[in-house]
Amino acid sequence: MENSTQESHHLRSENSVTHESPYPLYAMAVSSSPSRHHNHRIALGSFLEEYTNRVDVVSFDPDSLSIKTHPGLSFDHPYPPTKLMFHPPSSNPSKSDLLASSGDYLRLWEVRENSIESVAVLNNSKTSEFCAPLTSFDWNEIEPKRIGTCSIDTTCTIWDIEKNAVETQLIAHDKEVYDIAWGEARVFASVSADGSVRIFDLRDKEHSTIIYESPQPDTPLLRLAWNKQDLRYMATILMDSNKVVILDIRSPALPVAELERHRASVNAIAWAPHTCRHICSAGDDSQALIWELPTVAGPNGIDPMSMYSAGSEINQLQWCAAQPDWIAISFSNKMQLLKV
Repeated sequence: MENSTQESHHLRSENSVTHESPYPLYAMAVSSSPSRHHNHRIALGSFLEEYTNRVDVVSFDPDSLSIKTHPGLSFDHPYPPTKLMFHPPSSNPSKSDLLASSGDYLRLWEVRENSIESVAVLNNSKTSEFCAPLTSFDWNEIEPKRIGTCSIDTTCTIWDIEKNAVETQLIAHDKEVYDIAWGEARVFASVSADGSVRIFDLRDKEHSTIIYESPQPDTPLLRLAWNKQDLRYMATILMDSNKVVILDIRSPALPVAELERHRASVNAIAWAPHTCRHICSAGDDSQALIWELPTVAGPNGIDPMSMYSAGSEINQLQWCAAQPDWIAISFSNKMQLLKV
């Protein structure tokens, strides 16, 4: 990435690759390791207001700038998946990829060369076969046997997916929990409709630390992204707000920066996987903005270093860890890869 200048540059459409789906898209995941043919798998979840939804796994070839569909790599999913995520990169890559999805339950799928098999359906309700809908989850990169899920029932559940068993379940917030993110092997944070960001340590389950609360009481916080390159920083977004709030966990309560150049609500945020100072945000103004965070924010705020205009409201965004030159966004029925 070039150094930030006062004027942001536009990412041009010739630096993008588009895939059109037969249905509206929401959940999206990019595989952390290339498949056997060195292509990158991308899972795309439909957003249909009915029980039966679809997840398609397509592959992206960065050399030929092409996206291929695979008839065998597609499956029905109950309800629209709220999130999709591939197994984190591991030192012992197996022949197949594991994919997780959240919705009514946490589900694990094995993505093989030409087929996808359901591996596990995990339900955290002790009292019935139904569990409260899961809003999101995060896969622990340091200890990939752990997945943390969050739910509208105010809880966060930590799963041991090697045993397909609950490791622990915490009442995390006063209202619905909307997102969860791992920092370290046993430390995670979550955001909620109660307007707070809270950090939990599995070694001390009785306590949590509130590091930020919405300036207007009870304004829900919708998304949370923990900076994996510098764990002191995280980012969150408020409901119906054009702001991205950057937090430093060493100085709770006051944001270190507020990025306010979107002209409508922000829907998605992702830190760069390879540098600690870059973050991308996307929203209802159809813009994807890339920001370089300065060491000290100026009095007039921060301008994005580059921007991209999509065809309609962007609802999802992933910065590809295995291909840090590419950002994936989804809007309407399209997934687009942008070269940065």
